[in-house]
Amino acid sequence: MAIAFVFRRLVASVPVMIGITAIAFVLIHLVPGDPARAMLFGSNASPEQVQALREHLGLTKPLWQQYVTFIGQLLHGDLGTSYVTSSPVAQELLSRTPSTLQLTGGAMLVAIITGVPLGLVAGIRPGSVLDHLSRAVSFIGVAVPYFFLALLLVLVFGIQLGWVPAIDDGSLLALIVPAISLGWGYAAILTRLIRGRVIEEYRSEYVKSARARGCSESRILLRHVFRNSSIPAVTMIGLQFGNILTGAAVTEVIFGRAGLGSFLATSITTKNIPVVQGAIVLIGLSYVVINLVVDLAVSAIDPRARVATASD
Repeated sequence: MAIAFVFRRLVASVPVMIGITAIAFVLIHLVPGDPARAMLFGSNASPEQVQALREHLGLTKPLWQQYVTFIGQLLHGDLGTSYVTSSPVAQELLSRTPSTLQLTGGAMLVAIITGVPLGLVAGIRPGSVLDHLSRAVSFIGVAVPYFFLALLLVLVFGIQLGWVPAIDDGSLLALIVPAISLGWGYAAILTRLIRGRVIEEYRSEYVKSARARGCSESRILLRHVFRNSSIPAVTMIGLQFGNILTGAAVTEVIFGRAGLGSFLATSITTKNIPVVQGAIVLIGLSYVVINLVVDLAVSAIDPRARVATASD
């Protein structure tokens, strides 16, 4: 059943990926600017030289023909060649992906180790001092933008105190502040979600029945409340992963990290079309994989999801 489920999800993701490539192709061509002029900027190139470069890059072909060429290359595992460096796009993207994965993984770790305990404590004892404290922390995390928090953390811990590098130097210590600044807001969202679900689960009839049967509070919490509360949390973590990838671009620029997000932002400004298209395809593929992993995780936690999947 699991194999059939994965196969159906992969088949369903094909039109999604086609839609992603089409939207990416159209949007990058709507961005003002000429890639040929950007490549020859500062070289006093003549209009004839610019036109010759445009023809060499295939930019004079109709858009539909350029898109068909791009799809054909993509089906052969070729993301094209960078206009700026003349290097394979796949090679440039993969060389920067580990840095972005470290940042997104660190941010998600911050969100989980902060949001889950705070949400549990607040949900178990609603109205307590710890509940008010967790809600205050959650409110601050939602209200303060991650880029402002990043600048504030750099100013305090990087420049004034000197505890961490203000600019990325490739060390693990330099990852702490970017991960906290990016993950804190999602920790706040996770805290509020788990708090509400824990309170709702404790008010359910099956918890009352478990107490009537003499089950201990720890067993009720671990076997029933926490397990059922984790289902929407797992779904939310998967959905927020894409938002963290988006926020990683700004965070990487602030901290000078040579990651996928900052590379994509630079490529958009220079209208490096193959890099932008390849990066969006890579990010879209990561969305598909993450959603598949989330669905598998939810079906493993909740048997009802497996039954619903089998009946589809």
